[in-house]
Amino acid sequence: MRDERLSQLAKTLVHHSIEVKIGERVMVTGHQIAKPLIREIIKEIYAADGVPFVELRDDEIDVHLAEFATKEQAEIQKEWYAKQLEDVQSFIHIRAEENDATLSELASDAMKLYGEVFKEIDHKMVNERKWVLLDYPTPAAAQKAKMGTLTYQDYLFEVCSLDYKRMAEKQQPLFDLMEKTDQVKIIAPGTDLSFSILNIPTIASHGKKNIPDGEVFTSPVKESVNGIISFNTPCSYQGITFHNVKLTLEKGKIVHAEADQTDKLNEILNLDEGARYIGEFAIGLNPLINHPVGNTLFDEKINGSIHFTPGQAYDNADNGNRSMIHWDMVLILRKEFGGGELYFDGQLIQKDGVFVTDDLIDLNPENLNQKEIVR
Repeated sequence: MRDERLSQLAKTLVHHSIEVKIGERVMVTGHQIAKPLIREIIKEIYAADGVPFVELRDDEIDVHLAEFATKEQAEIQKEWYAKQLEDVQSFIHIRAEENDATLSELASDAMKLYGEVFKEIDHKMVNERKWVLLDYPTPAAAQKAKMGTLTYQDYLFEVCSLDYKRMAEKQQPLFDLMEKTDQVKIIAPGTDLSFSILNIPTIASHGKKNIPDGEVFTSPVKESVNGIISFNTPCSYQGITFHNVKLTLEKGKIVHAEADQTDKLNEILNLDEGARYIGEFAIGLNPLINHPVGNTLFDEKINGSIHFTPGQAYDNADNGNRSMIHWDMVLILRKEFGGGELYFDGQLIQKDGVFVTDDLIDLNPENLNQKEIVR
């Protein structure tokens, strides 16, 4: 049976997220299990007079290929990818998780090889092409979120269906404030962190790169970060989930990192020099995402949260940090998660995950609520 929600999601992706133009070539990448959504996306691209292409992916095959790959082999793959970038203007990336642990089987040496070879081409795709990333509901994703499959499916479609044009309007005051802010301070259990965002561009995110969406982000001045931050949500990277991650930073650099898998955490942070510096600071705003589901694409949008990101900075909010990783780690500041305070230039703007200044209260969930969802 055809699910009308897939059709609506495809419309959002094609007409809002990447805004397909006449004659524009669009590459849709996704797993086999996501075929129902891929079919709807193809239909919408044709309706917009675009030209769709499809590349089906399989995590097990990708890991098996990478396991014994040589640098020469990776370089050839990079050249194929570079040619694709020349031919295609837009990308829709659909993840459809069948087994979250599959990528964890990839050895760090292989991960580093591919990271180094593809770093330049990935940077070009992210910064010079239109793209959007989303997840397709699968039993594996539902299990990780501790939901039944149908319940998770309903949840995914609901949190993806916000009126993103309206969200863009509501984000404007926070965007304006961050654009003129110098010092940021975060206080929470196990966290006392300060840094500058002065003269780093701010980006309001409302469905153009991620679905679901809802955040405003920038980057800290690279060497300005000092203090300790303790993350109260699971931090996942390449199929490995870390708990109780705690970072100590001095002059921007992570000088101490610990978690339930401390050695593996530091192995990732040692992949290159930039992995121990921060490439993003963001405030989560999605009013329908309230708790972690073990998926960073969702968890970083949790209302009343911030995320802090070891690794690569985006070109549009650039602090100069370069790395093969970009690892969003989420700290929820709401009272039920321990509470916390967020200060801009010494002024309290958010307490226990709730905005407290008159110009920002429209971003609180009770104001940016379910009545504003497109159905």
